[in-house]
Amino acid sequence: MVAASHAILTDLPVSAPDLAIALAVTAFAASVQTTAGIGFAIVSVPLLSLVDERLAPVPQILIVLPMVLWMAWRERHAIDMSGVGWILIGRIVGAAIGLILIKALTDAAIDVLIGVAVLAGVVIIGTGATIRRTPLTQGMAGTAASVTSMVASMGGPPLALLYYDAKGETIRSSLATVFIFGVSLTIALRAASGEISRTDIEVAVWLLPALLVGMAVGSRLSGTMEGARLRLTILGLSAAAAVGLLARAIF
Repeated sequence: MVAASHAILTDLPVSAPDLAIALAVTAFAASVQTTAGIGFAIVSVPLLSLVDERLAPVPQILIVLPMVLWMAWRERHAIDMSGVGWILIGRIVGAAIGLILIKALTDAAIDVLIGVAVLAGVVIIGTGATIRRTPLTQGMAGTAASVTSMVASMGGPPLALLYYDAKGETIRSSLATVFIFGVSLTIALRAASGEISRTDIEVAVWLLPALLVGMAVGSRLSGTMEGARLRLTILGLSAAAAVGLLARAIF
């Protein structure tokens, strides 16, 4: 028994204490995402990158796909199909813009640009303003989400701000549907270019049980997340993402 335990510990992709932290963070992040519709990358990627660079961001990209598939299926009746279509068109445009920014600007400059833009959106909506969902605003939100996803691994805030005043089930299911497309594309591109390592896969496998625990907790809490509470959560998570990007640029 001791020998078997020792073998398991020696086969860990990172140290046991770091993995324990990663499991806790992953469970919490998954519960946030399942409850509010965004938050998994916002919570997990910055924290786990500080713990051990092998823990993020690729493992999160790998394990988030089953979660968003489940979220979209669970509340499929509430998906804003028309809006999702325009958002996906915007994501294609945003991918090209993201590539241009990556080549033209430094990482710090990109972090500042996106951080200021998201924070401005939070401030505007926090004053009581709303964004009318039209093909134009949906396409623009999709473009912004694609850019922020490519350059900062945080595509949720622009979409969440767009659906700020929608019902919780519409926010969760619609954003999950968009994320399915974006995450699948990201995984395919990374795999084709050899940017998914064996360690990334091993970490993802270890984190998967924690993801499932967080999903179970979040599914129980999602029914309580409506109205003002949901809107404040969206604003808080979006603001946290913006501040995190600005802090990364400064330090």
